[in-house]
Amino acid sequence: MTLSTFAAALILQSSPVTADQLSWMSGYWLSCEDGREVSETWSDPRGGLMLGTSLTLEGGRLTGFESSRISPQSPAGGNVSYFAGVNGAPPVAFAAKEASGTRVVFENAGHDFPQRVIYERTGDVLNARIKGHMGDRDQSMSWSYRKADLNTRCPT
Repeated sequence: MTLSTFAAALILQSSPVTADQLSWMSGYWLSCEDGREVSETWSDPRGGLMLGTSLTLEGGRLTGFESSRISPQSPAGGNVSYFAGVNGAPPVAFAAKEASGTRVVFENAGHDFPQRVIYERTGDVLNARIKGHMGDRDQSMSWSYRKADLNTRCPT
């Protein structure tokens, strides 16, 4: 690593992660795998806030949903966090730990599972992964979404 690359990395780490930096997540994303239809929708960043929703269907029946937002934890601004409320539960906050280009990592080491939420975009594919410890084992789950027109459904 050159000195200038190291200095640039250090500056990026000390700068707060903002919702505007995550605009690459915006849009409607669809996964049609293993008989499941999973859609995830993210608004564009406005006023430091992004809103997200996710629906999971199996056999045409709703099996899960999530309401999310990406915003600063404090009204004063600063680093954003990912707030996720699964199936109507109160939202849990995961602080942004790193963001570069089209990848972001959120973390909450005190949460039962997951402790990390990772999003990464490559072209028209958005990959999402959750990682952490459950009991005495490392666990992870991942989703691979394709960009789609709003409200597109999986083929039946």
